[in-house]
Amino acid sequence: MTARLIVLGSANTDYTVVVDRHPTPGETLLGGDVSVATGGKGANQALAAARSGALPVFVGAVGADAGGRALLDALGAGGVDVSTVARVADAPTGVALITVARDGENTIVVAPGANGRIDADAVVATIADLAGPGTVLLSQLEVPLDVVHTAAEAIEQRGGRVVLNLSPAREIPEGLLGVTDPLVVNASEAEAVSGASITDVASAQRAAQGLLDRCHSVVITLGGDGAVWAGADGAGHVAAPRVDVVDTTGAGDAFVGALAAELADGAALQQAVSAGVRSGAAAVQWRGAQPPR
Repeated sequence: MTARLIVLGSANTDYTVVVDRHPTPGETLLGGDVSVATGGKGANQALAAARSGALPVFVGAVGADAGGRALLDALGAGGVDVSTVARVADAPTGVALITVARDGENTIVVAPGANGRIDADAVVATIADLAGPGTVLLSQLEVPLDVVHTAAEAIEQRGGRVVLNLSPAREIPEGLLGVTDPLVVNASEAEAVSGASITDVASAQRAAQGLLDRCHSVVITLGGDGAVWAGADGAGHVAAPRVDVVDTTGAGDAFVGALAAELADGAALQQAVSAGVRSGAAAVQWRGAQPPR
């Protein structure tokens, strides 16, 4: 069976604590009780895609531990196919340490664990088995860059489409950038890859247009200002609805997962961006990286 959407990415156990404000370097603050949940950018985006109506196949790795079992159970219960996820014995399941301030802003430190053990050859074999013309491969950068690049080349050979969320931001090969359709970045990530200063919607639109000579299409998310997009069919801005912000932790992943689900269903980029904006706005109204359906 050909998969419409394959999500290559990380799966973590999230440990989250709420604080009145983020500490300064060297400072110790008291926070609230620690909450434990499933997370990781790949897992978050796969679940967001499933909640948007897709049937995503998740490709990743977890440890042979209780955290790994809990992650697979949560993903499976959420409508994600986890049959190709590797269980590795030489590393623990990934962990994310998250602090959330009262205003909803967050800081995150990730210990990759098993996410760093994803095998490129196994990923290529999975793509060969499941991908065909029109299959969307969605990936982020919490897994080894060489694995992402190899997977992108494999999906291109099968006639598929690469959606790359350049997060966490890092320098990537131009060959990988050149196959992305779209490249999805927030304002700071867009500044890093384009060299442009992004201060508002207009400057984000200019940056997106400027990146089109390096990738097929671009989406730049702007938080409460929605998102801009640019591609072969034009460019535009989708405004975000005004909502009460509780926690921004899962907003970006909710956006990307919904966008990929729409693209996998054959939607145009503008329609996919609109779905992403709605999903991101819904996500910030809940605490945690994986808000309820």
